[in-house]
Amino acid sequence: MQGSVGYLIWTTCYLSVLLGLSAYGIHRYFIIYLFLKHRKEESTPAARFESLPHVTMQLPIFNEVYVVERLLKSVSEIDYPRELLHIQVLDDSTDDTKELTERCVRELKERGLSVELIHRVDRVGFKAGALETGLASAQGDFVCILDADFVPQRDLLRKTIHFFTDPKVGMIQTRWGHLNRTYSLLTRVQAMFLDGHLLLEQTARSRSGRFFNFNGTAGLWRRSCIEEAGGWQHDTLTEDLDLSYRAQLAGWKFIFLPNVITPAELPVDMNGFKSQQHRWTKGSIQTCKKLLPTIWRSNLPVYLKIEATAHLTSNFAYLLLACLCVLLHPSIGGPQTGWLRMLLVDVPIFLTASLSVAVFYICAQRELHPRTWMKEILLLPAMLALGVGLSINNARAVLEAVFNHKSDFARTPKYGIEREKQAWRKCKYMPMKSLLPLVEMGFAIYFTYFVWFAIRHGQYISVPFLATFQIGFLYVSVSSLLQWWPKFNFGSSRAGVTIPA
Repeated sequence: MQGSVGYLIWTTCYLSVLLGLSAYGIHRYFIIYLFLKHRKEESTPAARFESLPHVTMQLPIFNEVYVVERLLKSVSEIDYPRELLHIQVLDDSTDDTKELTERCVRELKERGLSVELIHRVDRVGFKAGALETGLASAQGDFVCILDADFVPQRDLLRKTIHFFTDPKVGMIQTRWGHLNRTYSLLTRVQAMFLDGHLLLEQTARSRSGRFFNFNGTAGLWRRSCIEEAGGWQHDTLTEDLDLSYRAQLAGWKFIFLPNVITPAELPVDMNGFKSQQHRWTKGSIQTCKKLLPTIWRSNLPVYLKIEATAHLTSNFAYLLLACLCVLLHPSIGGPQTGWLRMLLVDVPIFLTASLSVAVFYICAQRELHPRTWMKEILLLPAMLALGVGLSINNARAVLEAVFNHKSDFARTPKYGIEREKQAWRKCKYMPMKSLLPLVEMGFAIYFTYFVWFAIRHGQYISVPFLATFQIGFLYVSVSSLLQWWPKFNFGSSRAGVTIPA
């Protein structure tokens, strides 16, 4: 009797998790449909400014000694009339970056550029607080925001500013490029993740009239849009997503430009990448809790409300995936083994979750790399494994947001990495250690047993699926643990990175 009750509880939980993952998988297919439907549409400005407007470049910085010179050098070379360009360096640094930034700002002023250095000592509101402080003294009606690890193209402003001739346009987002895409397996896989989001999701939502979000950097805002939407607020870790939805709820129009690329540096260390993913995941759920009730009380069409719900709740999929990792254990030893297990477990997950992910990222790579996309998608198994390996890290972020656990804005370490074999392991910025890699190692061992069991019992169709979980957790865990010992330089003999001149 107890066994039957336990099996009923497991079945109920498992089917609930599977239903949730299936819903997100179906939504992913819908995004692909919207992208393919609108991909040939081109965004063009309604008109062109007869006289170019003033623009303020806002550069939020916090302890960026390896990239701040590169950033300021690239911004100083922007092709825009100097008398119309105002550069704000919003430096909250507490290390040597402060002195380096001061020197760079002096040099730019000597070259005739309008540069303002704002240094805060309290860091209230973190990045959102810095942007809010800078907005008070920003010149002109438009601001362009660039994080420290970005290197804008010279024609960034000339390719974007004219879209503001439409008075309804409040924000313009460009697509991120990747300075160090080929640096390592981790950066290659990250690039695939971001390409899917930045090309497919942003294009599909923008061109179909759905809500989409400012990505926190590499975009321009109309100042009145920020102010009318309630300004920068710092009650979530994703101030960009929060402001984006508030602005669109207020009636402002956003434009995404997939063909205007602003390159950036990808995190090269696993712990830094996990810290970034934790912040983005937690912040999105915080924003979901904050704004989803307002969205459903609004007069928006139902289809917009449903899409906004799918968007803001999408990171709950990581929590469902983590639950699936636990629920898979009873499915191995019970009566549903063999063909029945395959029909109940492997096939539904493959069709609704794994296959939708594969199709999604294949579509993105084929669009971006029409000649070499087949080579790019050879990394698809590694990308799927990394997504699984991140599930515990991101599930924790979801739970922290749900239960209102407070945490600071943890910046992602950047090391000025632009080329292969460039060392970083002895650099000064390293994420804090945690016990999470040990938990991930436990799951790797857990799924090693699954793989062994499947092979022993002839369930060979299940092996690739189970091995994806095993390898994903093992890779994330080992990569995280190795950073605890900086002496592991993987063949590199250099002690640090070179700061660009």
